Order: sequence, then structure tokens, then C-alpha cells
Amino acid sequence: MKEITLSVPDMSCEHCVNAINKALTGLNGVEDVNISLPTKTVSFGYQPEQVSMEKIEAALDDAGYTVSGVQ
Repeated sequence: MKEITLSVPDMSCEHCVNAINKALTGLNGVEDVNISLPTKTVSFGYQPEQVSMEKIEAALDDAGYTVSGVQ
């Protein structure tokens, strides 16, 4: 499993946190999602053989959030 932290600058409220959590936990291969509203970051583990970063970013994009970088 790979661990990653993404910067999501569009996140501004608890609704955003819930939407992002739902988008990521709905993907097979994504585990242990931790979202920090104050730092606007999303940390999680994922199985690269089950889900690609492109698919993860697309799920966030579909939920209305842009990934501005990996930390």
C-alpha cells in the first residue's frame, strides 16, 4: 500500500470534507482516509494495483474538488 497526502485548496467546510470522504471511500483500493480542513489536505493509503492516481483525482474532480499537488 502507498501512502499519499494531497492538497485540496477548494475545501472550505464540513460539507466539503464529507463529499471528499464519500468520493474516496467509494473507490476500491483506497483506505484510511484522513481529511484536515485547516490544512486543506487529504491523506490516505491506496493499492496502486487496484486504483490509479488518475482515477482518484477523477473521483475528486467529479465531486467538485481540484487537487493542486502532492505533499
